[in-house]
Amino acid sequence: MTCFHFRLQKVLEWRQKQLELEEVRLKQQAATVSNLDQASVELQSTGLKAELQVRSYPSVSGYDLAALAGFRQYVQVRSRDLAARRDEAQKSLEAQQNVMLEARRRCRLLERLKERRMSEWQAACDRELDELASESFLAGWVRRES
Repeated sequence: MTCFHFRLQKVLEWRQKQLELEEVRLKQQAATVSNLDQASVELQSTGLKAELQVRSYPSVSGYDLAALAGFRQYVQVRSRDLAARRDEAQKSLEAQQNVMLEARRRCRLLERLKERRMSEWQAACDRELDELASESFLAGWVRRES
């Protein structure tokens, strides 16, 4: 009996490494989207805090209102920028997810092929062992009969 050898083992290992790399890239892209979401939440929170702080002043000057209006405008512009960057990051995330799924499919295809080849090899070994056992039994039987 020979040892099992999968001829495409190197390809399988390469596909597995490729899958791991694509999964890491997917996690990085998801982290980017998450970071942009967090930045947006923090920006909105900062804008709300500034407005509440100005409203809590006992007397509000025109300068304070102008500063608040300028800050509101900054928050709106920055929010649009973050939203645009998030949309880009989300598209990249979805594209990377498709790449990762394709890498997973290719890897799984080779894994199933290896499993099939291994089960075929095991069946052939079992048949060979059965034949050897049968021959041994018959040889022993012939020896006893003669």
